Amino acid sequence: MTTYTARPIEPGALKELRDVDDAGRACVPFVEGEGGSPLRCCLRRSETGERVALVSYAPLRRWAAGVGVDPGAYDEQGPVFVHAGECGGPVGGGGERYPFARAGVLRVVRRYSREGRILGGRFLDLPSMPDESLDAAFSEAFADPGVALVHVRAVEYGCFLYEVRRP
Repeated sequence: MTTYTARPIEPGALKELRDVDDAGRACVPFVEGEGGSPLRCCLRRSETGERVALVSYAPLRRWAAGVGVDPGAYDEQGPVFVHAGECGGPVGGGGERYPFARAGVLRVVRRYSREGRILGGRFLDLPSMPDESLDAAFSEAFADPGVALVHVRAVEYGCFLYEVRRP
């Protein structure tokens, strides 16, 4: 069985986003009052009292620039929570193979080509074993040789959660 890895936002992109986000707005940190925000820098939920920021992020645009393609109209940006300062990234062995997944949540696994075009996706109403459902969705996506990467997105807000690339 292939092992897939949820990828956080890259450190270089985080550094830029903590200055000016992908919509051109300055980062405005705040202290987390209740906790629970999905942090895309370390792929865990925030804790009460942590300094975080809500920034606009364009994951496909950044990936496309790195591989030298133009995503065209598929370029989109949206809100993501990150730590306001540097963090250590994901901590191994934290128990969640696929962050922000639990039974009863809705997710979309969106597929992208090497040219940065959407090739389709799969809607997931995660059952009692979300890791297995996501494994199956990733296996299905990467069975198509034209798929270069997938984005996992939250249905309730439409926002980017993390990326998985071809193994």
